[in-house]
Amino acid sequence: MATLLLGRSRSAIQNLLKRTALLSALTHSPPPSSSAASHVGCRYRAPPSQGNRSLAVLFPFSRHESTKAQIQLQQTHLAEDDDTQLDEVLDFPGGKVAFTSEMRFIPESAEKRVPCYRVLNDDGVPMPYSNYVKVSKEMAVKMYSAMVTLQTMDNVFYELQRQGRISFYLTSMGEEAVNIASAAALSADDVILPQYREPGVLLWRGFTLQEFANQLMGNEADFGKGKQMPIHYGSNKHNYITISSPIATQLPQAAGVAYALKMEGGKACAVTYFGDGASSEGDFHAAMNFAAVMEAPVIFICRNNGWAISTPIEEQFRSDGVVVKGRAYGIRSIRVDGNDTLAVYSAVRTAREMAVNENRPVLIEALTYRAGHHSTSDDSTKYRSIDEIEYWKKARNPVNRFKRWLESNEWWGDEDELKLRQSVKKELLQAIQVAEKAQKPALEELFRDVYDQVPSNLEGQERQLRETIKKHIGDYPSDVPL
Repeated sequence: MATLLLGRSRSAIQNLLKRTALLSALTHSPPPSSSAASHVGCRYRAPPSQGNRSLAVLFPFSRHESTKAQIQLQQTHLAEDDDTQLDEVLDFPGGKVAFTSEMRFIPESAEKRVPCYRVLNDDGVPMPYSNYVKVSKEMAVKMYSAMVTLQTMDNVFYELQRQGRISFYLTSMGEEAVNIASAAALSADDVILPQYREPGVLLWRGFTLQEFANQLMGNEADFGKGKQMPIHYGSNKHNYITISSPIATQLPQAAGVAYALKMEGGKACAVTYFGDGASSEGDFHAAMNFAAVMEAPVIFICRNNGWAISTPIEEQFRSDGVVVKGRAYGIRSIRVDGNDTLAVYSAVRTAREMAVNENRPVLIEALTYRAGHHSTSDDSTKYRSIDEIEYWKKARNPVNRFKRWLESNEWWGDEDELKLRQSVKKELLQAIQVAEKAQKPALEELFRDVYDQVPSNLEGQERQLRETIKKHIGDYPSDVPL
């Protein structure tokens, strides 16, 4: 009898604990026996309707960091101890779904944030037990040289705009590792669909400093013939699709390009870059879903630099960054330290093998920081502190970090540094002089390259423009050939 009573008592206690845990999970509060801290940062904005007050109590909204480990532990125990018929399943399209009699909601975010893969710490020292794709001395020096070239190019061209010699510029300061390391990990056959902060990818592929200067000046040697605003680079030769100004338009295009590459049966993939702000656009979600369903070989590389112009990431989304959105669409994903050259190189190199060999999309979220202003039209000190900017420029600078690793391997020295920086600056200044002296594209180019044969309405517009110029010849730029 004592044994029977003891057994019933245990059963009653277990049922009570399960019910308490379930209620606790629904209300986001720990059970009575828990010593968990109070729910920090939880905030809920009650709707005007009083009828929804009970829902406000049951489902308070909280930010990611407010989610406690206790919730997941409770749900884990529920799944393990649930005495419902989990072997009963719904044979639904897409896969079988198990039934449960317990009402459980998937939490809005996991107990812990997705970890960030890195190889080198902030001092350029390899992390213990790091697994990464090895690079040779030749490759490492080439990567560092390209990072320095990109950094120097940004400084010089930025000053050029401030002098009024070009109309607009946008730097990649603080994001040199994402640019160069990812480019180095790809094949020349891979098609790049960039946003506007990836000139380093084009630089790595062989676009010359003279060609960069020509585009910024919009002269007759510019591949775009002066029709694009500055920094909207493009090159058929280098499989680098011309940049578009609207945010995120390149993402569904990349998914389509990848699907075409798959149909061709080659060994190439599409690679597209975007900022954290672009993940708030509808094009991002359309691209992810299409790529996943069609099994398109595309690598989505998100430069999560903390700011979408003046909007911080905490005002953009409540999820744990961008990386978790990949799983929602069935896409393999990884978060990587975007200021760690070796980590970016390793992640992209491995992702490319997956994309090409397995015909699958991959999402990479690179945590980095925009150390410069959004563009020459922006003053970022209006919405973020100077101390924050200086910290990332100095303490977490990706160029300096990679340099220290090179020096520790005795692959680089002060003499090499001085020689490289002097050489790059000299070449840049020469390229600018040549670009400034070159003529602008001829007037007729304004009406070309859209149609195979120029239609009559455009011919009429050209005639009208020429007549207007003749009447006001003094107002027309003298460096544009008629």
